[in-house]
Amino acid sequence: MGLVVQKYGGSSVADADGVKRVARRIVETKRAGHDVVVVVSAMGDTTDDLLELAEKVSPMPPARELDMLLTSGERISMALLAMAIANLGHEARSFTGSQAGVITDSAHGRARIIDVTPGRIADAVAAGQIAIVAGFQGVSVETKDITTLGRGGSDTTAVALAAALGAEVCEIYTDVDGVYTADPRIVPTARRLETVTYEEMMELAACGAKVLVLRCVEYGRRSGTPIRVRSSFTSLPGTLVTGSIDDHRTDGEDGTVEHAIISGVAHDRSEAKLTVVGVPDRPGTAAAIFEAVAAAGVNIDMIVQNVSAAATARTDVSFTLPKTDGATAVSAITAVRESVGFDSIVYDDQIGKASLVGAGMRSNPGVSATFFKALADAGVNIEMISTSEIRISVVTSAGDLDTAVRAVHTAFGLDAAPDEVAVVHGGTGR
Repeated sequence: MGLVVQKYGGSSVADADGVKRVARRIVETKRAGHDVVVVVSAMGDTTDDLLELAEKVSPMPPARELDMLLTSGERISMALLAMAIANLGHEARSFTGSQAGVITDSAHGRARIIDVTPGRIADAVAAGQIAIVAGFQGVSVETKDITTLGRGGSDTTAVALAAALGAEVCEIYTDVDGVYTADPRIVPTARRLETVTYEEMMELAACGAKVLVLRCVEYGRRSGTPIRVRSSFTSLPGTLVTGSIDDHRTDGEDGTVEHAIISGVAHDRSEAKLTVVGVPDRPGTAAAIFEAVAAAGVNIDMIVQNVSAAATARTDVSFTLPKTDGATAVSAITAVRESVGFDSIVYDDQIGKASLVGAGMRSNPGVSATFFKALADAGVNIEMISTSEIRISVVTSAGDLDTAVRAVHTAFGLDAAPDEVAVVHGGTGR
């Protein structure tokens, strides 16, 4: 049998019993004939605890030293897991990200993987050992310093290693039984998907679905590495992420071959809306605003520009951005107020984004009508709208977001049967 890469999140190894349970699952995979490489996250809330400790010591810790601190959590997990596997009679060797050959750029706290050279991992596997790799970390190709990969870095580490090693599958173990049609925490009737395409999963991840991060799905798509999302608390098969919207199809009721219309509903509470009021409607003003935002390093999601008023020749420009970048964006735009000539800035961090994703909406008229009618019937007001080929997203008030997600989920027939209630085993969604 082929090589399998498995990744276990913090909730799966939250305590000694969890580490032992994960070790037994790994050994079962080894005994079934697979070579096994494991990527592990820090135990439970270790990373958050370390961040809190750093803030108590220094209000602005140096980025290099913060990375050195945070990577210790994964090193603890990998060593304990190797010990637990040894106790079950199998040889395991633990490796830090740098020892595993995860090469990154030098952006501390949000490094990107440049290359993976897993020579030591391949040697360990060839020797019949189980390789345990600390996720979330690598080493800078420029400075040789330890770096961290940011949110979901262990997922990205696992898929990158799977691609470099030519693994037959990368299994991401979490505390839910796969990818669901919505977050089971707010839609208990959400259904587990058996398969989903890379493109659909990328849209779901980009729109707030936390079961996989966007970067790891992108890596899987580029390398063609199948990703299976499973729970470390059950033996269910989970969800397989593979294939393209151009070749991943299901049989329609009329015998034709077609996509399932909708894969799921995602939501995001992490964004804010910024409106630049009274912008002169002339060439170059929007460019000046967004150049200022880009220079400040702020990523923008949805953008809407209203039609200018005939009497004033002025318009409003609104866009969404991460809440964590709100103050930075306001400061950057305020700095160009005199040159642009706008009237004021309105900032709102009490919003939410609901997104409908499905490859089949490309060829099925009426999806938009059903979507907006469901929101209207639920009394949800829409503040912004954005679309792609396989996605419709709307911004609502934060208080209406859960209602919006449930209404749309039901409107598209995504609700499971009453006896198929989704279970969140660990409580974090990762």
